[in-house]
Amino acid sequence: MTRRGFLKGTTVAAGGIAATGLLGKSMVRPVEAATPKSSAPVEVKRTVCTHCSVGCGVYAHVQNGVWTYQEPAFDNPINRGAHCAKGAALRYHGHSTRRLKYPMKLENGQWKRLSWEQAINEVGDKIEQIRAESGPDSVFWLGSAKFNNEQAYLFRKMVSLWGTNNVEHQARICHSTTVAGVANTWGYGAMTNSYNDMQNSKSMLFIGSNAAEAHPVSLQHVLIAKERNNCKIVVADPRYTRTAAHATQYVRIRPGSDVAYVWGLLWHIFENGWEDKQYLAQRVYGMDEIREEVKQFPPAVVQDITGVDEQTMYHTAKLLSDHRPGCIVWCMGGTQHTTGNNNTRAYCILELALGNIGKSGGGANIFRGHDNVQGATDFGVLSDSLPGYYGLAEGSWRHWAGVWGVDYDWIVNRFDQTEYRGGKPMHTNGITVSRWVDGVLEDKEKMAQNDNIRAMFYWGHAVNSQTRGPEMREAMKKLDMMVIVDPYPTVAAVMNDRTDGVYLLPACTQFETYGSVTASNRSIQWRSKVIEPHFESKPDHEIMYLLAKKVGIADQVFKNIQVNGDEPLIEDIVREYNRGMWTIGYTGQSPERLKYHQENWHAFDFTSLRAVGTDAHGEFYGLPWPCWGTPEMAHPGTHVLYDTSLAVKDGGLGFRANFGVERNGETLLAEGSAPVGNEIGDGHLSLPPTC
Repeated sequence: MTRRGFLKGTTVAAGGIAATGLLGKSMVRPVEAATPKSSAPVEVKRTVCTHCSVGCGVYAHVQNGVWTYQEPAFDNPINRGAHCAKGAALRYHGHSTRRLKYPMKLENGQWKRLSWEQAINEVGDKIEQIRAESGPDSVFWLGSAKFNNEQAYLFRKMVSLWGTNNVEHQARICHSTTVAGVANTWGYGAMTNSYNDMQNSKSMLFIGSNAAEAHPVSLQHVLIAKERNNCKIVVADPRYTRTAAHATQYVRIRPGSDVAYVWGLLWHIFENGWEDKQYLAQRVYGMDEIREEVKQFPPAVVQDITGVDEQTMYHTAKLLSDHRPGCIVWCMGGTQHTTGNNNTRAYCILELALGNIGKSGGGANIFRGHDNVQGATDFGVLSDSLPGYYGLAEGSWRHWAGVWGVDYDWIVNRFDQTEYRGGKPMHTNGITVSRWVDGVLEDKEKMAQNDNIRAMFYWGHAVNSQTRGPEMREAMKKLDMMVIVDPYPTVAAVMNDRTDGVYLLPACTQFETYGSVTASNRSIQWRSKVIEPHFESKPDHEIMYLLAKKVGIADQVFKNIQVNGDEPLIEDIVREYNRGMWTIGYTGQSPERLKYHQENWHAFDFTSLRAVGTDAHGEFYGLPWPCWGTPEMAHPGTHVLYDTSLAVKDGGLGFRANFGVERNGETLLAEGSAPVGNEIGDGHLSLPPTC
């Protein structure tokens, strides 16, 4: 019997049984809605998904303090009702039974419950002892891309006033190569346009990105471009991915051959004169040197390195050249290589050659992983910068000392006073997250800092994402103390073979607090608190206050910030960083403006992100940085970086050189290219060297 015949027969049989009434009334009946189990009113809260950096809006339904139901926000301008499988399970993150319920300490191989007061006192006493014996650099502060912006800023400020630059978070592992490559190309190390603006693209090159799986909701914007603009999609990847299934052209390249692949495309672009000559003449320095290097990558060489034949390379280069504006999309498949910096630099150079940067529909689309890895990076949870990418030079420290209202000399004296590699520790990069293991295990005599790392805070970062597992395990065993601050007991709590000296402190999820978060496209979205803190968990900024109070720096850290009970006021933290983040324009996004955008999702156009109507009319959703001036000046935010078709006051921007004004007698500034209404008419220097 065939399968079709079997199915046909069983269908007829089932129909016959139903027709004879054998199923009975108890089995076949009209569907009726269940009676609600509670008559308590339902509150609907607006929040933002925590799974990735697309920044999808979510409506959370709360009844009797319990998050009972969720739905994607159909009026949010980023996701417009879309959800992915990860986001659809969002509420279980808050209500999970796996949550860490109360402070705990590992003692004689057994976990012992502590009160918060006892835990803070013991941890504080230990790090103060280590500070007195070995100096402030012997404590490493590993922060989180899961902090909201305010917590990330506060964390870097607290660590700075503790007196060390040994502070990091996940971005060092995932996208620090992006920041290096992109910032060294055109000034800012961030995505140049938005997911929404990709709807205007006529071509896209995905390289090192499998967006269909990693950032599913972003794909709606890609597919809109494909449908409306006949956008040509090229996916270059060693694997045939789900993203490749949507491609106009799939190109299989050998792993690690990204630069050769890009140089191969440029070989055809330069050979055929497809580059944007006017754009290069006005806005780009050094492309002639790239031309000379690209000559060393003719088709035969490129095929030998990448495995891609000449005809395919030619076709791809022509496709991207014929369909402009176009964007290039990458993720950690491009960054997590030994040549990660080279890769991101090459991607940017390709976009410059085609003249795609600074145009709607063109750009470098860097799809971030964690929901606030962009914001945590912007706010300096890194060993080589202060908030706003201010460096570690004296001028930067004096700037932030002024913002904080803290005496500069007092801050200086919080740091070790010896010299590291010819400079003061205050002005020297700290140890990165990828090298903290060496900070513990290396011979003390071979280290620049006074002593080894003796205590580690794993604050919202599980170290199983790193390599060197056996060495990490040894380093964990050697530490005097490990403090894990997280909503969940992470792998760090169990991979170390310790029997003593490990503390677990329960932090809230981002649904049990409130504040702002920065999506990949630089839009800043406000989250409302959905549920109250579960069990004995506390918001990260409250834990920071308790710890700062214990070690005697709370008066300085919270000088301008109201503290209600033990919880610092998030709105005051926003207002403080508004006064200091001039480098990248986090100055115009007041709490009031951000909340208004959240309350009026419906007012923002799905493609342009411009508000239509309401008091936010003409503003870009989330006031994407740079948002210049004070909140009262009502700058609309900058949707597309380096867009000279708009005045700066309306969201336009020119390239901002980071390297001075000239080299070998040639100008490094743009010539004959500037935003509309610009009085200078040419390019601008980014910032003074001290910043």
